[in-house]
Amino acid sequence: MNPLTITTRDAATGPVLAITGDLDHKTAPDLRRTVETLPMADGQLLVVDLARMRFCDSSGINTLVAARNLAAEAGADIALAAVPANTRRILGIVGLDQVFALYPDTRTATRRHRPAGGLGRRVQPGGGARRDAEGTGWDVSSGSSG
Repeated sequence: MNPLTITTRDAATGPVLAITGDLDHKTAPDLRRTVETLPMADGQLLVVDLARMRFCDSSGINTLVAARNLAAEAGADIALAAVPANTRRILGIVGLDQVFALYPDTRTATRRHRPAGGLGRRVQPGGGARRDAEGTGWDVSSGSSG
């Protein structure tokens, strides 16, 4: 088990969180509390740098979704940087690679950010993402088909 360390810094585009260690059921609440206390503003970008994350379970994935929702509530966007291959695979399987902006590193994420006034849609933790009825976009508002 690798303990979780969260390092916070500010970039011109907004807060950057660097995750080191394991993001699992024991440590995910630490990340959520950190994100809840971040000052985020309309048009900013929250970057979560996962380059040093060693392990991520479903609780970790749900916490990343919760971070996205918190950023959206503030009118901010979120990007995941340096996502490890195994986590990227899981994001792809559940459709969250279509919900999160994924970048090879923090520098690329912050350079490519264009303030869009937030994402405006919430992802239901555990609900995943799916194509809408017309197949033209992604419905990420709930985990049900209603």
